[in-house]
Amino acid sequence: MKKLLLATAATALVTGTAFAGSHSEEVKIGIILGFTGPLESITPAMGAGAELAIAEVNEAGTLLGGATVTPVRADSTCIDAAAATAAAERLVTSDNVNAIMGADCSGVTGAILQNVARPNGVVMISPSATSPGLSTAEDDGLFFRTAPSDARQGVVMTQILMDRGISEVALTYTNNDYGKGLADSFEAAFTEAGGTVTINAAHEDGKADYSAEVGALASAGGEVLVVAGYTDQGGKGIIQSSLDTGAFDTFVLPDGMVGQQLVDDIGSALDGSFGQFPGTDSNGAEIFLGLAEAAGFDGTGAFSPESYDAAALIMLSMAAAGSSASADFKDEVMNVANAPGEEIFPGELAKAIEILAGGGEIDYVGATAVELIGAGESAGNYREIEIGDGAINTVRFR
Repeated sequence: MKKLLLATAATALVTGTAFAGSHSEEVKIGIILGFTGPLESITPAMGAGAELAIAEVNEAGTLLGGATVTPVRADSTCIDAAAATAAAERLVTSDNVNAIMGADCSGVTGAILQNVARPNGVVMISPSATSPGLSTAEDDGLFFRTAPSDARQGVVMTQILMDRGISEVALTYTNNDYGKGLADSFEAAFTEAGGTVTINAAHEDGKADYSAEVGALASAGGEVLVVAGYTDQGGKGIIQSSLDTGAFDTFVLPDGMVGQQLVDDIGSALDGSFGQFPGTDSNGAEIFLGLAEAAGFDGTGAFSPESYDAAALIMLSMAAAGSSASADFKDEVMNVANAPGEEIFPGELAKAIEILAGGGEIDYVGATAVELIGAGESAGNYREIEIGDGAINTVRFR
């Protein structure tokens, strides 16, 4: 995948023209995630993952001849496209960020891409926006994601259910781009595999009472209830109401529903429920867990390793291009993410920058076995989990 002219990059390094300002340069990376909203309980570890990569590069002090990288946080809210767009606009026009790590939820990510990133020519790498619709969105070569599309998650969820001998499910989804995209991809995969979806019904976030929705789901029937929602919002409400009424006692939890806070809030009634979220058992994943623990945050959280990788790819692409300008480094993202080149794992960002500065090639493996395909999205690996004894336990990787 390394198709750019390394000789040109090497010449730029020699002349120093790519390093205008040298040691005085400040590179800013916007980190826009739902620090409030329906995913606020898993977002802190995502932000910490991205900032861990930034701290690692700053400690090396070798990016673009000694530039300092500054993370600038902004709140996407996850669900309010107008608020997310305004926050991203501030990042670009007021804070003058060079790139954006984010956003998180698919709807706000799409809004930021079209209303802010494309008009301003700013690279975005999302760690968690999974809507299949983003695969074909117009992006001017600026948008990438380290999380796989829900087209893949629908297939994985189907495999997990079939392996457990479950052939009939009820399905509810949060009424937005993420929920609808995942629900549709899952129903298509599950039906093709011989399963039956008794009902495919939307729910709205922010309601105090979900008894009507749960009543409809219960009437349709199913061995389990698939909840394609958010761990801190309507998804949790659907589960609690189902348990209170006895409608369902086992739930399938896709990525937006996997969070320790949900387990703590529901308690032992959630034992036996299961699901999946992006993850891998690669060497890079193990290294990242150690780095996260040393930094004081939970590296097992959903999309935390993807956030580390997203920030790392931004900075390594800058190093490869010899420039912090999105117009210069956007074409390097696929190059540094894929073979050929020396494999790079978490904790090795300084080594990667040194290789690139010398005109060499890298294959960034990172914390999630990064492999970008198609229009710049993850090929996709998943961690199958089951809830038990108040914990999210790993069953296997797929």
